[in-house]
Amino acid sequence: MLRMKASNPRTALLFFVIFSSLYPWISTASSQCSENPPTLDPSYGKGSVMEDLGGLKVYVSGDPKSKHAIILVSDIYGYEAPNLRKIADKVAAFGFYVVVPDFFRGEPYVDNNPKRPLDVWLKEHPQQKGFEDSKSVIAVLKKKGISVIGAAGFCWGGKVVVDLAKTNMIKAIVALHPSLVTVDDIKDVKQPIAILGAEKDEITPPTLVKQFQEILSKKHEIDSFVKIFSGVAHGFSVRYKADDKFAVKKAEEAQKDMLHWFLKHIN
Repeated sequence: MLRMKASNPRTALLFFVIFSSLYPWISTASSQCSENPPTLDPSYGKGSVMEDLGGLKVYVSGDPKSKHAIILVSDIYGYEAPNLRKIADKVAAFGFYVVVPDFFRGEPYVDNNPKRPLDVWLKEHPQQKGFEDSKSVIAVLKKKGISVIGAAGFCWGGKVVVDLAKTNMIKAIVALHPSLVTVDDIKDVKQPIAILGAEKDEITPPTLVKQFQEILSKKHEIDSFVKIFSGVAHGFSVRYKADDKFAVKKAEEAQKDMLHWFLKHIN
């Protein structure tokens, strides 16, 4: 991992140039990462917060005695986002035990923070760390007697769940407008996967989603579903305004597709 102290403006500029060359979408599409930011609410939801599950704080919803669990991996705004918890409660209503970990350990991305812009925040919270942390969460769930686990990831979390789909730790995943997922990642997927993309996504554009679809269509050993939602941008399924009827309709359509995927495979 690149390590550099931005001790003066020149060093900071050099760091940004190097980081942008590694992750080019940062400079061209970072606004989509932070569009329609949520107002975080630690008390929101029908569920509750557990202080420690696999080393992380988690929001949980649903019957803890269920044998079927779903892990939701957030976008950069973390596990206190009301829309995300609302999704968790919806999924839990169908008999799943839903777990939403705080992968950022109390440090979600904060807009307009000059000391921690998006490129710096991402360096401090790499998706690989989220993948490693998810292993501990899965291990605890299995120890509790949960037999089948699925996962859904939004934006930042999309890459985490795709990495999980390369293993035998879970049974199915849904990646909703994922970030930093590559063609090689999709080639290595071993579990049923649904990818829900957005027509106006500049981070994972439709051209790339179609490449994912082409690869998956040749992997006859696993079930797959790929869909591109028209008229919406990156983050649409979880960062929408409640008074925008079109946005709500599209988000609910994606959430319905996600739920159907889990009902099909997590049983």
